[in-house]
Amino acid sequence: MIDSIQHKQHTKEESTLTKERRKKLQHIRKNCDSNGYPNSFRRDNFANDLQVQFSNHTKEELKELKYSVSVAGRIIAKRGPFLVIQEISGCIQIYLNKSLQTELKNRYKQLDIGDIIGIKGILDKSKKGDLYIKTKTYELLTKALHPLPEKFHGLSDQEIRYRHRYIDLIVNKKSREVFIIRSKLIAAIRSFMISNNYIEVETPMMHTIPGGATARPFVTHHNALNSDLYLRIAPELYLKQLVIGGFERVFEINRNFRNEGLSPHHNPEFTTIEFYQAYSDYNELMNFTENMLSSISLEVLGSTSISYGNIKIEFSGPYVRMSMFESIRRYNINHAQIQSLKEKDLQNHNLMLRIAKSIDITIERFFTCGQLIEKIFTETVEPYLIQPTFITDYPADISPLARHNDKNPFFSDRFEFFVAGHEIANGFSELNDSEDQNARFKSQVYAKNAGDDEAMYYDADYITALEYGLPPTAGQGIGIDRLVMLFSDTHNIKDVILFPAMRK
Repeated sequence: MIDSIQHKQHTKEESTLTKERRKKLQHIRKNCDSNGYPNSFRRDNFANDLQVQFSNHTKEELKELKYSVSVAGRIIAKRGPFLVIQEISGCIQIYLNKSLQTELKNRYKQLDIGDIIGIKGILDKSKKGDLYIKTKTYELLTKALHPLPEKFHGLSDQEIRYRHRYIDLIVNKKSREVFIIRSKLIAAIRSFMISNNYIEVETPMMHTIPGGATARPFVTHHNALNSDLYLRIAPELYLKQLVIGGFERVFEINRNFRNEGLSPHHNPEFTTIEFYQAYSDYNELMNFTENMLSSISLEVLGSTSISYGNIKIEFSGPYVRMSMFESIRRYNINHAQIQSLKEKDLQNHNLMLRIAKSIDITIERFFTCGQLIEKIFTETVEPYLIQPTFITDYPADISPLARHNDKNPFFSDRFEFFVAGHEIANGFSELNDSEDQNARFKSQVYAKNAGDDEAMYYDADYITALEYGLPPTAGQGIGIDRLVMLFSDTHNIKDVILFPAMRK
């Protein structure tokens, strides 16, 4: 009830302030030689460049230098004769003498927090050593009609941050830094891939058959073709067709869409890099991943050691590698049944079912041995994989696109990569036997008919492509959003996606 009253009071106050700002805009339109939104001012300088270039100059040196500047930005603070403006590189103070203050008040009926202005003047320094600009000329470039929030924390403000990201970016320095890190991270990954002779490509976002992963798709309809299409859950099958065609190293950075629940680590649309390398296997891709992450962490953050919450994560490598079976035994030291397991016991469905039930895992009637093992792993191991860790040897029945392990075909040559208790990447030696892939697709269809909504469809076109010959190949997908979370020390995926999915 109190929150409701406060919300109504805030809405009333904001409405009053907005009305006052609209009156100022009408005054400007009527009395100034402008429509209130001119586009003739040009900026020559950025705040951060000026701070870097002149921060060590004394006030006397600046006075002698008489350095002229032209800056533009949004007013975020007013301190007597000083304004603070903010732009993409940072902030800088602006000084207005009494004459200019009076002129500005008459011309614009006073400037407001949030207004965007252009300033030309001379660099100077305060007695405290702060750089500022002594204004010679000014121009209001954009009148902000809504006031900015004064406080920006708590649950209700999180809603504002996610639904109105532009407000978040204006007032929240941490958010701006997160998305700058995101941009640098993607650029560093792209540069790393190109430097390793990969070709960047684009593949369709709408598929006639959802493939490349086990997930529930979004469905849309193409009117002209009068057919349903699926937003892609993964680009894998298209990328491997390009390897078949002779593009032996390809990558794509783009969105995937999965019709799944929301959580601090899940958004229905998310960004990945997916890449494929001919004449390679999953062991080589693990080495490649170590090199990539150590390289880009150094480039983006200046260190291979990063802070995530209250832990330090080391990306320099080498990373821990262990099989899924080894990890389950290691992290269930007090579970007698698990400690007595032998590798061959993983194929005993009744035994795996009993162990899964003993740790209160929800069981679906269609679960295979592999699905039960994966659930046991997810519940009892995954949260404890804090430092970069590769988990290898996934059951083949949950890896329908991965190559069987030559020593034990119950397993596949597949790994998943974990940091801070969450999966970051998935990679494997690709299945290039068209007859084996055909049988695996049929098994997936059987699973779907048995009730597994995330099982794959049968893709006849992809089988035909495989029959032309896919060279021995390894491929991997890395979740960009989760990687950004690590690099920016944020703990909700909505904080690293500019416009996350929200309830209506």
